[in-house]
Amino acid sequence: MPDDSYLDRIVDEDALATYLESELGPADTYAVERHEQGHSNETLFVTWGDAELVIRRPPPGETAATAHDVLREYRVIDALQETPVRVPPTVAACEDHDVIGSDFYIMERLDGDVIREREPGRFATPTHRQRVGQELVDGLAEIHQVDIEAVGLDDFGHPEGFTQRQVKRWSEQLTWAFARTSEEREIPVLYEVMEWLQNNAPESHPHTLVHGDYKLDNVMFGPGTPPEIVGVFDWELSALGDPLTDLGWLLSFWWDEKDPEPPTDLVSTFVSHADYPTRQELVERYESQTGIEYEHDRFYRTLAVYKLAGLGEMFFRRYLEGNSDDPLYEKMDDGVPALAARAKRIIDGEEPL
Repeated sequence: MPDDSYLDRIVDEDALATYLESELGPADTYAVERHEQGHSNETLFVTWGDAELVIRRPPPGETAATAHDVLREYRVIDALQETPVRVPPTVAACEDHDVIGSDFYIMERLDGDVIREREPGRFATPTHRQRVGQELVDGLAEIHQVDIEAVGLDDFGHPEGFTQRQVKRWSEQLTWAFARTSEEREIPVLYEVMEWLQNNAPESHPHTLVHGDYKLDNVMFGPGTPPEIVGVFDWELSALGDPLTDLGWLLSFWWDEKDPEPPTDLVSTFVSHADYPTRQELVERYESQTGIEYEHDRFYRTLAVYKLAGLGEMFFRRYLEGNSDDPLYEKMDDGVPALAARAKRIIDGEEPL
C-alpha cells in the first residue's frame, strides 16, 4: 500500500491545485497519485479536469550535488518538441518551492506500455521482439542526431572531455554516498574499478546530445502493433557529450542468453529470449543508423555498471537516512557489491559483448 505520510512529503495537494488553476484554469476533477515504479526522481500522475498530467520532482531530503535536476530535464524535453526525438508534450516548469517543496515540471501523460519485468502479450512474436530492440536503437540514434544549435541546446554542456568527467563525477557520487554507507559495509572492488576507468577512458569521442539514462524501461511503446516508441522519459542526466556512454548504458541492461543471472532487480532477463536481438546486433544497427563506430566496449559497459553502482549506493544512503520508502533501496546493501563484481568481470573479459 502507498505510504500516505510519504506522499505528503512530496506534494502539498492544496498548494498544487492553486498552482494548476493559475496555469491551466479551473477544473471540476482533481486527483494526485504517486507513480510507484520509479527509483530516482519522484513521478506523480495528476488528473486536472480533462487533462492527464505527469509531474516530476526530486526526492525529499539531501541529494548529491548535480543529481535530480528536474528543471534541466524540462529544458531538454521542451527543446526537443519539434524534433524527431519522441518526447512527451511539455506543459510548465516551476521553481517556486512554496508549491510542493521543490522544483518540478509538468508534461502530458502518454498512453502505452513501459516494458519492465515482461513483454506485453501483443509483442510476443519473433517479428515484434526484433522490432522492440530495433525501435530502442532507432530512438537512441534520433537523440544522437539532433542538431544542437537548431534546438538551442548548444550551451547544454561541454562535450570535450565528457567521458573523463563522467568517471570523475560518478566517483564523486560514490564518495558522497560512502560518507554514510561505509558505516554499514565497505566495497573495496569499486576502488579497483574506479582506478581502471580512470586509466582507460578514451581520450577522444564523438560529440552529441546524450540522454544519460537510455534503456528499455525509460521509453514507452504505444498501445498497438508493430512496436513503436511514443515517448522517451527520464532526461535528468542529459547533456552534450559522448554518445557511446548512452550505448554502453543501454547494452548493460540488455541481457543475452550467454549471460549470468543479473546482480540486482534493476535488470530484467526476458530479452535474452532468442527472438530478441543480441547486444552485438544492437551495436550493428546503431552503427548503421548513426555512422558512429562503437569502440572501447569494455570501458563503456564497465562505466555503465559503475554508474549503476553509484546510483545504487546513493539509493542505499537515502534508505539509511529515512528519505525513501522504495523497497529497492534497502536491497542495495547487497546489490551494489554485486554490481561491483560485475564491473570487474567485464574488465576481465568474463562478460563479453
